[in-house]
Amino acid sequence: MTVQEMNPGKLLEISGSYWRTCTLHAGVKLDVFTAMGDEPKSAEALSEKLSADKRALVMLLNALTAMGLLEKKGGAYANTPASAAFLSKQSPRYIGFIIMHHYHLVESWFQLDKAVLTGRAVRTRASFSDAEWREAFLMGMFNMAMSVAPGIVKTIELSGRRHLLDLGGGPGTYSIHYCQANPGLKATVYDLATTRPFAEKTIAKFSLADRIQFMDGDYVAQERIKGSYDAAWLSHILHGEGPQTCRQIIQKAAVVLEPGGMLIVHDFILNNEMNGPLFPALFSLNMLLGTDDGQAYSEKEIMDMLAEAGLKEIKRIPFDSPNDSGLISGIVP
Repeated sequence: MTVQEMNPGKLLEISGSYWRTCTLHAGVKLDVFTAMGDEPKSAEALSEKLSADKRALVMLLNALTAMGLLEKKGGAYANTPASAAFLSKQSPRYIGFIIMHHYHLVESWFQLDKAVLTGRAVRTRASFSDAEWREAFLMGMFNMAMSVAPGIVKTIELSGRRHLLDLGGGPGTYSIHYCQANPGLKATVYDLATTRPFAEKTIAKFSLADRIQFMDGDYVAQERIKGSYDAAWLSHILHGEGPQTCRQIIQKAAVVLEPGGMLIVHDFILNNEMNGPLFPALFSLNMLLGTDDGQAYSEKEIMDMLAEAGLKEIKRIPFDSPNDSGLISGIVP
């Protein structure tokens, strides 16, 4: 948006946009869209089902209708095709977990001014021990990865590779898709022990327990990553750390790669001016709010880190991402 296009109306629209955000969050948190089901329902029926105050619920339902998330006919409400597909737990394409993760971040975002003044996080990792918070995060990351992974595995050529290191791979979503696309590939998901139950359950669901193993490890604290690989996948882990730690992580991954091994970084990548695209710029603030040193990095910064680790043939891999993520790869000589 140019300076000429910015005006008080646009500024107020930006300022008040959190009203819509909070309305969506309330609808998902109360599970309105799942309760709605496949048939139109009256506000009275929904209020009984949700144990909600009818007058207040009507206000919420009307606002959700105004936002295009519900339809209202003859005093009854119904899901739209989009809300039924993405906001009802009955749908395999449900994205409510990542929306609830955003809900859990709201309190820290309202303290952004404090974080900017102090340079310190206002959201602690202690939140991750909360069961609801943790479920929303892990399931949210799984749902998002499930939507992005099919496009990525078509973009990254891993045919002929034998063993993939999925560093910080969480539930193993990318390992699953890479192994499905490359029958000769096996993978190791390397992450904290607390993630193991969720990962093993997910891997078993796709019948890949014989090709994907989970290895307990802290790639930041430990001096060396166990094993030997010919490909390494670093998806959305660098933004959680400061520049020096990122260099160390990349170096640790490069060391366990065989000659000719490929290292791929997948993250929200800023341009080299550090002022766009918009989502990576905003995501960098999210890292300020929740980490000691994390941030989004520019294409040049990531490429320089790969070069410092001794990788060659470093390049940006063209990829049309639905969430503004990008890919950079390098080869161990």
